[in-house]
Amino acid sequence: MAEQSKRNYDPDWEGKYPDLLTTARKAVSYIRPGSRVFISTGCAQPLKLTEALVQVSKELADIEIVQLLTFGDAPYATKDLAQYFRMNSFYVTGNIRELVSDGHAEYTPIFLSDIPDLFTSGQLPLDAALIQVTPPDEDGMCSLGISVDIAKSAAENASIVIAQVNPQMPRTRGDCNLHVHDFDYLVPGDLPLLEYVAPDRNDITSKIGEYVAALIDDGSTIEVGIGGISQAVLEYLKGKEDLGVHSEMINDAIIDLVESGVITGACKSVDKRKIVTSFCLGTRRLYDYIDNNPVFSFRPTEYVNDQVVIGRQHKQVAVNMALEVDLTGQVCSDSLGTMIYSGIGGQADFNRGAAMSNGGKAIIALPSTAKDGKVSRIVAHLSKGAGVVTTRGDVHYVVTEFGSAYLHGKSIQERTLALISIAHPDFREKLLKEAIVANYLHRRMIELGGRIHVGPSDLRATYILNDGTLINFRPIHPTDPDRVKDLFYALSEESVYLRFMSRMKRLQHKQIHDLVFIDHRTEVVIVGTLEEAHGEEIIAMGGYYLDPKTNRAEVAFLVHDSWQKHGIGSFLFQHLTNIARSYGIAGFTAETFPQNRAMQHVFNRCGLKLTSSIEDGVYVYQMDF
Repeated sequence: MAEQSKRNYDPDWEGKYPDLLTTARKAVSYIRPGSRVFISTGCAQPLKLTEALVQVSKELADIEIVQLLTFGDAPYATKDLAQYFRMNSFYVTGNIRELVSDGHAEYTPIFLSDIPDLFTSGQLPLDAALIQVTPPDEDGMCSLGISVDIAKSAAENASIVIAQVNPQMPRTRGDCNLHVHDFDYLVPGDLPLLEYVAPDRNDITSKIGEYVAALIDDGSTIEVGIGGISQAVLEYLKGKEDLGVHSEMINDAIIDLVESGVITGACKSVDKRKIVTSFCLGTRRLYDYIDNNPVFSFRPTEYVNDQVVIGRQHKQVAVNMALEVDLTGQVCSDSLGTMIYSGIGGQADFNRGAAMSNGGKAIIALPSTAKDGKVSRIVAHLSKGAGVVTTRGDVHYVVTEFGSAYLHGKSIQERTLALISIAHPDFREKLLKEAIVANYLHRRMIELGGRIHVGPSDLRATYILNDGTLINFRPIHPTDPDRVKDLFYALSEESVYLRFMSRMKRLQHKQIHDLVFIDHRTEVVIVGTLEEAHGEEIIAMGGYYLDPKTNRAEVAFLVHDSWQKHGIGSFLFQHLTNIARSYGIAGFTAETFPQNRAMQHVFNRCGLKLTSSIEDGVYVYQMDF
């Protein structure tokens, strides 16, 4: 594709525009002291121009450098040059983080979608823009290549536009062209583009990627951000079908998903079959792949990050990162306390847009800990000075390597339990105590102590009824108390009596806690659920409690009256048997009333070595594996 693109360049372009051609040193000399200068984004930084700007720094004063984010050395961003160049960045990357922290550079927190309007409205007027483009084609059109984002708006609004013309810049398709006469000065610069290699995934990012990918349905349109978690998510999408892409940024991982047929865009409701983005961070492999490739549509930020456009997509999924999340759901993504670490970027744009989308999902992902496991990223209260990028009202899914928590429309107590359950186990008891002190949880929950555990995913199973109804079976979760209560109060008096061997009218808090907050080894509880518009409904429940002295477990189960006589109890019992066997348990014991013929039927047909007796009017069973 690269060769095809280069044939579209006008080989005589330098001969046609001699009045615009100049050297980098000469071009930047037209920038006056006190100017505000924009520099192109990410890997599109025009290195020849920025190096020239540094060379004439002593001839300048009070230059404000405006940028979204850059990679590489950023030679203008040093303490020695701070007397000449004042940095103002909309996103903080590693090459300027120390400068911002020390007060030698500034950070402007703003939604990415709002930045272009700063330029067009005159609120942040630009005196000069340093950008990098392809050579012009025969019509004089130059492509902004890998960086359209806010660069197009900057070039359209700056008083002076200086373009480094680089034949190594891929010519991208979409709304990404400027005419050569829109530039004031052209500087030939045949140099390799900066490259970005995504960090390798590790055990933690891999697990997060797996959990996030599980939330992405076939036919969804995805957006992912920068970093190892995003990379892991993309790698776990292999096997999905007909995904689309509408994302402010893409990287190399997109190639394999396109070539394997995972990404087709066939189900997109906007820009069908197009991969829409505003910039890319990648290697030469990606640059060659997007070169003149009609599948890709590079558009300015004001389109890509428009919440209305995002919300028009069917099943738009936004995956963004966080540094810290508090127990009420407030998400900090741009700072570590008072230290600015990154930026708002497009998180709010895509989070809100995905929430507006039909079938969309807004996902925040983060490792459960920082500093080699010494600090929890799930916290009772955000660190002093931490900035809220996504409010507790905007948050939907939060994912760590310990699972996912759905928070939207949930109470503070529900959110707290959900987030504690996906925090690192080392911090769950401490978070529980802090939540009680903060009045997020009732004081009676102090009894839970270190009992907040999440069951392993390999205990999941599915069962399809004869009418095609799909029932999901999973370990009971710390956020299930209300679902357990709903099941109990939906049962007939007879079902309650047969299961609990009592005419009880209500479940006590302790009884619920004993069912829900278990270790998933000596105690196992499996629930059968149906997907409903409001979430899951528990229609069946079964479990066992191990007596370590005998290595046998007492087993019991129940099924919602409306779902009895469908084989659900037999399936649930067999699933519990398989789990117990895998843990090396010798067998089950059970007690039931003589009139509970449904449970007796399950036991008598279970295929296990069975003995039974009657004691005080109750059938007592022993089943050997």
